[in-house]
Amino acid sequence: MDAPKITKSQGTFFLQCGVEINIYATPHRIWKVLTDAPGFPRWNSTVAGIEGEIREGGKLRVRVPGSDRTFAPVVSDFVVNQRMTWTGGFAPMFKGVRTFALRPRDDGSTDFAMQERFSGLMLPLAKGSLPDFGTVFTAYANDLKREAERTML
Repeated sequence: MDAPKITKSQGTFFLQCGVEINIYATPHRIWKVLTDAPGFPRWNSTVAGIEGEIREGGKLRVRVPGSDRTFAPVVSDFVVNQRMTWTGGFAPMFKGVRTFALRPRDDGSTDFAMQERFSGLMLPLAKGSLPDFGTVFTAYANDLKREAERTML
């Protein structure tokens, strides 16, 4: 899969978006890119900055470009070179869960998948202020692919 594949679903109290892309790099190389918080703004056009350490239990402050928005997720799951989860918000009112997964292939490439699920009683009111995650996730996946493959050369 050369271009990112986007999936979306939604209901009254949930909104979910995912992206998948194949990257010609090892899970280890992609993991190094994904867990280098200070390096994010250099390669990722969807992130202006990340404060904190991307590790199990890490508390992050993620800034979005062109906005005053800052998100404060906690790294709630972390399996090196395989998967991690960032969780933010306050259930049952509004919660966001972003998962990242890496699956190696026999040809030396890796399938990268990222999914975000928003849920909660406040979601119907907040949906209108949320960005188009299909566009954001496409940029994120393409940026990650470019960076991971660039550093493999």
